[in-house]
Amino acid sequence: MKSRMEKDSLGELEVPAEAYFGVQTQRAVGNFRISGQTMPVEFIRAMVMIKKAAAEVNGELGLLEGKVAGAIVEACGEILEGKGAFAWGRMAEHFPIDVYQTGSGTSTNMNVNEVVASQANEILGGKRGDKAPVHPNDHVNLGQSSNDVVPTALQVMALWEIKNELRPGLVRLHAALLKKSAEFWEVIKTGRTHLQDATPIRLGQEFLGYAGQVERGLGHVRRAEEILAEVALGGTAVGTGINGHREFAKRVCGLLSERLGIWVRETENHFQAQSSMDGVVAAHGLIRTGAVTLTKIANDLRWMGSGPRAGLGELELPAVQPGSSIMPGKVNPVICESVVMVCQRVVGNDGTIVAAGMGAHFELVTTYPVVIAAMDESISWLGAAAGNLADLCVDGLRATERGPELVEKGLMLATALVPVIGYDAAAGIAKEAAKSGRSIGEVARERTKLTEGELKKLLDPSTMVGP
Repeated sequence: MKSRMEKDSLGELEVPAEAYFGVQTQRAVGNFRISGQTMPVEFIRAMVMIKKAAAEVNGELGLLEGKVAGAIVEACGEILEGKGAFAWGRMAEHFPIDVYQTGSGTSTNMNVNEVVASQANEILGGKRGDKAPVHPNDHVNLGQSSNDVVPTALQVMALWEIKNELRPGLVRLHAALLKKSAEFWEVIKTGRTHLQDATPIRLGQEFLGYAGQVERGLGHVRRAEEILAEVALGGTAVGTGINGHREFAKRVCGLLSERLGIWVRETENHFQAQSSMDGVVAAHGLIRTGAVTLTKIANDLRWMGSGPRAGLGELELPAVQPGSSIMPGKVNPVICESVVMVCQRVVGNDGTIVAAGMGAHFELVTTYPVVIAAMDESISWLGAAAGNLADLCVDGLRATERGPELVEKGLMLATALVPVIGYDAAAGIAKEAAKSGRSIGEVARERTKLTEGELKKLLDPSTMVGP
């Protein structure tokens, strides 16, 4: 492989001749041969968006020469549009550093700076790896530090993915559950508490509950967006803003908000923003609640769809693929299972982010890259799982006759007798019915003086599904 020689403050190092990145990226590639997992593409996109807006603002403020600012803006645009060598499928070629790298994300920040500078220099007639007229530190990174731009890019990435991936998936699921609630409203089945029979409930009421959980989950997501909107940009190295312009962060945040359709604002307290990641921890905790919600829904669906003969069998789940390599005709609730696995990963990611948040010391958090990877997974995968549950499971659910049939045999119908005959007498009827295998109505005819009409009215399941 042909190479070129580059130099940094540590000395000289060979870099692949065709690489847009430079010596600092090459050092990081050699230092961090850990997982083979590179930084998420959407994080790189957020970084490049910030570099583009920064160059525009620095040009307007007179801090960058016009042709240099213009070349940086053009280079960033070509990367964001996936032009030529920067096709999205080739991003790992240009941004090859492992997730498990320097804790501030400085390696990836310099990787982006070097790639943008190389492309900008080519635009101006120079070569890859040149540091003039566009320098990766002096020009592309102007007004920034890894310590404020990396956490800002993390939050911009999260906001973008919430808008375009998580929220649409949850909205689809909410709509699908509401539709099924209306469709199943007249189906009355046995309620369950402690996995034991309880008083009757409409199947549509259960689905209304699921829809309500998702609706409130969308509210949690809105709160997470509010938290993530406050970014560290402008604090530079330790929150003091050294080597930065007072207007820089405000103007960059304005451009990002306008272009991405998300709300981003400079924090009022840079010292907290850079010495901790409490906001990210809190925001992910709110997103994690969605994983708890989806697990509850997916598990209920596969329980109600269990069987078809030896389980509850109250729902028929869509058959999307054969379920066994040995048992012919078996169909499993695979969509629900995939959702649960995604949710388990999100809960694990939350533990990672909480632990990473505890890795803040003095003026800097040194665990950002792993948090970026975890946040990217949680938001994008949870959105995809919610949409998939809606499209490939909920939309195709069918209620069977099993639920209404079990209601007629239900022992908790005795609850409706309590206001008339008292708790103890009703409990005695329920125990006798369970022991003898007879219905509540049959035993009540023997043990009470209630007329046939009174019993029919009291034990009508449709009267038990509301106050």
